[in-house]
Amino acid sequence: MRALRPDLAVIAANVAPGSRVLDIGCGDGALMAALQSERQCDARGMELDPDNVAECVGKGLSVMQGDADSDLAAYPDAAFDYAILSQTLQTTKRPDQVLDELMRVGRKAFVSFPNFAHWKVRASLLWNGRMPVTRLLPIAWYETPNIHHVTVRDFRELVAAKGLKVEGAWFLSGDARIGDAAAAWRAEHAVFLLSR
Repeated sequence: MRALRPDLAVIAANVAPGSRVLDIGCGDGALMAALQSERQCDARGMELDPDNVAECVGKGLSVMQGDADSDLAAYPDAAFDYAILSQTLQTTKRPDQVLDELMRVGRKAFVSFPNFAHWKVRASLLWNGRMPVTRLLPIAWYETPNIHHVTVRDFRELVAAKGLKVEGAWFLSGDARIGDAAAAWRAEHAVFLLSR
């Protein structure tokens, strides 16, 4: 099995073995496959892109085509031990409402996202006056699926406003984990584990 993307590896390492998991925006199913084979989880997926759904089904993964903005309402309360939203929050129409649904269907939720306050993003805006194109944000502003530019501080404020508990937070610069110190501008990606 190929190596997981760094944020997915953090999530996989911190999901309790044998858990029921819903991976929203599961992409090609790499995290689900790892959770099934390495953590013996009952992993289900939801994915918007029909090509990714077909790829997942071709791998024998349980995936349905759906939209995080509207289709989470079909799941019952506390149906999963973990609801996972990796690199998808910033693409939703109403991230605040999607977070509510994550916390409703899952007892805990993992959320990972690109930090749009990373120093390279800030420098590109300051010095070039342009939205950056980087290794981790490789698409021009007019092609990107990102419609909300979330930062570590923005997300922490949303979590606090909703009265959620942060059980864990991991920060990534490139493919390496970094500490919490100055993560607001040093982290390219963030991963949070939340509970009520």
